[in-house]
Amino acid sequence: MNYTIAVLGSPYSSTAHIHALKFCTAAIDAGNKITRVFFYHDGVYVALNSRVPPQDELDITKAWFELNNSYNVELDVCIANALKRGIIDPTEAERYEVPSTTLAPGFELVGLGQLIDAMINSDRYVEFPA
Repeated sequence: MNYTIAVLGSPYSSTAHIHALKFCTAAIDAGNKITRVFFYHDGVYVALNSRVPPQDELDITKAWFELNNSYNVELDVCIANALKRGIIDPTEAERYEVPSTTLAPGFELVGLGQLIDAMINSDRYVEFPA
């Protein structure tokens, strides 16, 4: 089965990311495929490369990056939500004349069309709200 996942909750104030990661890992272990994880609303904060989690907490950004590296899962970040929260890739930094980028490695800024396309081409859509 092919899944598209959406994560809407903040990595700071919800457990959406932890539950989504566990779901993705369990689905992959069961022989399923996670095509795309789409981060929306405050869920985009996970792609902020300047976040430093406390030493005794899971580095959720690194955990998503490892899922991306291990299983080729796309990590898509809503561009509109990201920009208004200060998450910028090299293309947007140039466009808005911002001196630095803040998008973490492994993540990509995309529009909502990518989510819609993934939903159409997946067997299941699972959302992890705030």
